[in-house]
Amino acid sequence: MIRGRESLLTKLYIVSDFLVIQAIFFIAWVLRFYLLDGVITAEVSFEDYFIWNIAFSIIYITTGLMVSLYTPKRKKSFISEIFKIIQVNFISMFMILSLLFLFRTVDVSRVFLFLYFLFNIISQVSYRFIIKKGLWKLRSKGFNKQFLIVLGAGALGKDFYHTVKKNPEYGFEILGFLDDNKKSVSNNQSEYKPIIGKIKDLEDVLNKKLIDEVVVALPLTVYSKYGDIIKICEKAGVRVSIIPDFYDVLPANPNFEKFGDFPIINVRDVPLDDYVNRGLKRAFDILFSIIAIVLVSPLLILIALGVKLTSPGPILFKQERVGLNRRKFYMYKFRSMKHMPETISNTQWTTENDPRKTKFGSFIRKTSLDELPQFFNVLKGDMSVVGPRPERPFFVDQFKEDIPKYMVKHQIRPGITGWAQVCGLRGDTSISDRIKHDIYYIENWTLSFDIVIIFKTVVNGFINKNAY
Repeated sequence: MIRGRESLLTKLYIVSDFLVIQAIFFIAWVLRFYLLDGVITAEVSFEDYFIWNIAFSIIYITTGLMVSLYTPKRKKSFISEIFKIIQVNFISMFMILSLLFLFRTVDVSRVFLFLYFLFNIISQVSYRFIIKKGLWKLRSKGFNKQFLIVLGAGALGKDFYHTVKKNPEYGFEILGFLDDNKKSVSNNQSEYKPIIGKIKDLEDVLNKKLIDEVVVALPLTVYSKYGDIIKICEKAGVRVSIIPDFYDVLPANPNFEKFGDFPIINVRDVPLDDYVNRGLKRAFDILFSIIAIVLVSPLLILIALGVKLTSPGPILFKQERVGLNRRKFYMYKFRSMKHMPETISNTQWTTENDPRKTKFGSFIRKTSLDELPQFFNVLKGDMSVVGPRPERPFFVDQFKEDIPKYMVKHQIRPGITGWAQVCGLRGDTSISDRIKHDIYYIENWTLSFDIVIIFKTVVNGFINKNAY
């Protein structure tokens, strides 16, 4: 019955999203072509606009299904849903713009597209929030509840009980504990639901009580009982969840995979391990880099001339860095220092008054213009537009011993800019803080997150006070 209601809610969300997109299309059309000042005659007909709107709707719903936008989210925060909505909108708009370019439909109003895109995000977030708030209120008052029992009344079971009590909007109610040691619950017995039996009583309890889910919060010392517990629950048609005894040492988003017949806990969920996400990011990188190179090509020529005329040596400086999966590659920059052996440049930090810098080099380093050739690294596949900044092997060997989790950053491609950089962690700043930001980015990647970082990079400006 519970799953039936969740399935119905999923279908309602899909239908609602489709209808909301159609309503937003008409609102954006009226605003752009009837209400705004300086209206011009549309080059593309209303019918063509509407066909592209239907295409966007189909792409949006298909993408939403692919990234689990429509899966039940009773146990998840609304913030995660907002990120999903933004991600799906960005991906869908990116695909529609690509199709418009492919079919040479270039006369579509940019104002209309902006209004259409913005209002879609606002309306979808708004109506979902209203539904979510309504469900939270109903569940808090006892409607649509799911009833749980917890196996294990020790510290793990008590922590889970407190979490359920603090979040009544999720609609869970714990009916009691099963535990072989009745002294597991603290002396303040009234604070918790009662121990209603021992672990061996599970089957009898499931037959007598209406239980939606069994939560196993037992220590690993009784691991041998897990198999019997799962069999009993499945025989009764009751869902079973297991809280691992070692949950406190896992990162925020562990990932469960299957290798052959073996279920495996991947201790870190990396969205870019998914081939669809990798493909989207790579396509975005290629398209963005090509556009960037074309737009800044006059600037590239001017900087190249500046480097050549102000100091002897090559225009480009290539330096070995550590990238994806700890593979080494050569990263390109405009040369900003006097030509020197690699043994020196690879093992020394640049200081504020470094005598090795040229005057022109100081300018392009301070403005980050020396980084522009890295768009060619992106096209080669060594780097991404957004990601953790790559470091030299000499310093990687040092940091991996001194900085916890430093090597996690190499699980994805390094970037020209990144979350740590737009948060002010560039140049002479804390390596530990950078790694924390890099890991947050790795675990929470979305295409929309990349676009936000690029936007912040442009808005914050390219001048870096810590760049020497």
